[in-house]
Amino acid sequence: MTDHRERGAALLTVLLLVAMVAVLAGTALERLRLTTRLAGNALAGEQARGYARAAEALATSKVTDMLGTSRDRVTLAGGWSNRPFGLPLPGGGLAVARVRDGGNCFNLNSLVSRLGPGVYTSTQSAIKRVQFVRLMRSLNVPAQAAERIAAASADWIDTDQDQQGNGAEDPVYLGRAVPYRTAGTLMADPSELRAVDGVTPEIYATLRPWLCTLPKPVSAPININTLLPEQAPLIAMLFPGNLSVAQAQALLLRRPPQGFSSVDTFLNAAGSGATPDDRGGLSLTSTWFALAIDVSNGTARLQESALIDASRLPARLVARQWGDDS
Repeated sequence: MTDHRERGAALLTVLLLVAMVAVLAGTALERLRLTTRLAGNALAGEQARGYARAAEALATSKVTDMLGTSRDRVTLAGGWSNRPFGLPLPGGGLAVARVRDGGNCFNLNSLVSRLGPGVYTSTQSAIKRVQFVRLMRSLNVPAQAAERIAAASADWIDTDQDQQGNGAEDPVYLGRAVPYRTAGTLMADPSELRAVDGVTPEIYATLRPWLCTLPKPVSAPININTLLPEQAPLIAMLFPGNLSVAQAQALLLRRPPQGFSSVDTFLNAAGSGATPDDRGGLSLTSTWFALAIDVSNGTARLQESALIDASRLPARLVARQWGDDS
């Protein structure tokens, strides 16, 4: 009887050991499968980034070639703006790039001026705040909110703690339920505007298509030869009430196929009463170009947005942001 019990206990022990080994083996195999998948995803992601860099080189080369043949006037002739051009990849993948004028926007960083390395002031950029308010008003942002946002945005970027009228410096943000401070430096992305005092999700969604954050605290002249008619508010904001959005749009709709020959030609067409705050706010050329890249390579999907600086040739990439789904 005892022998049977001992044999039963031994058998049970063996079965338990077998079960434990099976569980451990299953766990190890699952971890191995996960590790293999992660490694495969990482490899596919790196390959996709490599292909995106190849598309970057192709795009900057195209911008350089375009400006090399027509440096004094950049127009929409040839249909280059936002036209996709593909880069076939091994295994049937594809990288698609699109280039458009990257300076036809309001540069939030123009709300300040540079005093020295890493030092910015908002006291010398009052006209840019006025133009920002005009842009917001043309987009139906209430006047009081527009004034508040323009001043607070300048305070967000400048490196001092001197709060402007309607503005907001650190004390405003430190008193909130989740306290934080102003950036005190140039914005890297327009999404930073969401943290600025007075900016609601609705206002941000309205403003986002019109904004950019170029890596310099200067305004990018609006190219009247590449601006689309629906972007007319970007021209109207430069005029102190003597050129409406509708008038600016009408001028763009009547633009010659090869573009305006000069800024004076555009202003003459606008009428003698239409005078911008700064003639330098209008241009026939472009020095910033926005690049969008989509890479599809097997199971890897990657999106990239980048900025091309063409102030001197050859053009060069100065900023990029990744987004991927591997």
